[in-house]
Amino acid sequence: MKSIVSLLKSATLAATTSVFMVGTALAAGPAPAAAKPDLAKGEASFAMCVACHAADGNSTTPVNPKLSQQHPEYLIKQLQEFKSGKRANAVMSGMVAGLSDDDMRNIAYWLASKPAKPGFAKEKDTVAWGERIYRGGIPDRQIAACASCHSPNGAGMPSQYPRLSGQHADYTASQLVQFREGVRKNNLQMTQVAAKMNDREIKAVSDYIAGLR
Repeated sequence: MKSIVSLLKSATLAATTSVFMVGTALAAGPAPAAAKPDLAKGEASFAMCVACHAADGNSTTPVNPKLSQQHPEYLIKQLQEFKSGKRANAVMSGMVAGLSDDDMRNIAYWLASKPAKPGFAKEKDTVAWGERIYRGGIPDRQIAACASCHSPNGAGMPSQYPRLSGQHADYTASQLVQFREGVRKNNLQMTQVAAKMNDREIKAVSDYIAGLR
């Protein structure tokens, strides 16, 4: 009889504790939602980036990327990785050192709201070759088609693959070379693809990407 009473007391105590914990959780309410990006603050914070990326994110300098209309999730990831050192770049590491996560989010969403200006392919002799690489890859060397991740028109996929259409050919080529040489190490998939590409293939596909619409 004594053991049965003890069991009943234990069960009652456990039930009471459980009810108390549930009640406390309900009283606390749901976790607060993340604050909406502040585009005005994003624009203000972006002022320090204008010299390299232009006032609206449409860089006019071929070695500096166009950032307008880029997926905000991708931009946030890159800014965080510049700050952590996972993506090495002396200039960008210094620029983002003082940015908070909110600053990065505000900048990224402001840039995403700015329309991208189209670019143009310049190499008439290689544009068809660049298109074949972009759309079909190089099957005999197991080089995947760029379009399979970045979409046929270069729009990319939010949070996974960046928008490429209209990007400066010089910038795209430099990033592919950095992936190939192991200088840029923040995307294993791109490292594996670029490792199999030679300079002529990189130049051809980068030029084609510049003209994508």
